[in-house]
Amino acid sequence: MFTDKVKIQVAAGRGGHGIVAWTRRKYLPKGGPCGGDGGNGGSVYLRSSKNIYSLDHLKNTRILKGENGENGINNFKHGKQGKDLIIQIPCGTFIIDANTKQLLHDVINENEQIELCKGGRGGLGNNHFKTPTNRTPLKCTQGKAGTTLTIELELKLIADVGFVGLPNAGKSTLLNALTATNVKIGNYPFTTCRPNLSYIQFEDYSRIYLADIPGIIKDANQGRGLGLEFLRHIERSKVLVYIIDIGAQDGRSPIDDFALLQNEIRLYNPLLLDKPFLIALNKTDLPDAKKYIEEFISKYHFPKDTLFQISAINKTGLENLIMQMKNRNLKASIVCQKI
Repeated sequence: MFTDKVKIQVAAGRGGHGIVAWTRRKYLPKGGPCGGDGGNGGSVYLRSSKNIYSLDHLKNTRILKGENGENGINNFKHGKQGKDLIIQIPCGTFIIDANTKQLLHDVINENEQIELCKGGRGGLGNNHFKTPTNRTPLKCTQGKAGTTLTIELELKLIADVGFVGLPNAGKSTLLNALTATNVKIGNYPFTTCRPNLSYIQFEDYSRIYLADIPGIIKDANQGRGLGLEFLRHIERSKVLVYIIDIGAQDGRSPIDDFALLQNEIRLYNPLLLDKPFLIALNKTDLPDAKKYIEEFISKYHFPKDTLFQISAINKTGLENLIMQMKNRNLKASIVCQKI
């Protein structure tokens, strides 16, 4: 199961204790204090990575801790510092304080590193407390505890293009046809139970990332089906592609399907309807497709560079769709940079 929300407690390591120790050498006949300092505790960091697409690796985790620092050693030797703990998270993750519900960080870019908890400072050995009038100090200090924090991680996938459609509209089939992925497909609703992320790479080595969102049904904005759980993942898509079953394979009206999709998105977040979008009339290989295409075009007068007739399973009509996805994404990126 795709994990896009987790709650964990993080704790930095405790600093090691300083010690009381003495030395006596032939060139120091009276000896003296030589207690070493404790090592600092390890801190806890979050680091974003494009190689991670979900929070699955944290779903069974409750507490994550940095390593404790070691105690000081005699002969002025410091204890070993505790290792920092670096937690890998996907780009697009919200970091929320679980107690106050305050948004602490919105991690968007790759290799962002955020210190969540700072390791405790190591204690001082008795060597630090010698004075001309106190040459045999018996004092040392204990290491400090590291800070702790309970956080919620919430993922919103960052994709250039988000596929939206009703169940069994052919979203996963289209993703397989456009990319090198092999997403599970089947002739039944909710074959896709988790978002899938992949990319198209062009000759100039540029890429556009595609997100396949599980099917949206009526009242998805109220929690029906899988819609409410995964609608958030299209919020950061620069371009939306509505995929319509134009062959009416399930007996639904393609015109009603498009109206339903837009209505569910409007009820969830009306700002999503302001995003650039394309419409892919899929399953044009089916017998009734031509009739429904004519009805759809007469109902919705979209420009030619917005409406595409494709067959994902036969991989026909995909070239123009790919180029328009690339062009719309480029324009959307320029607008984001200006903002």
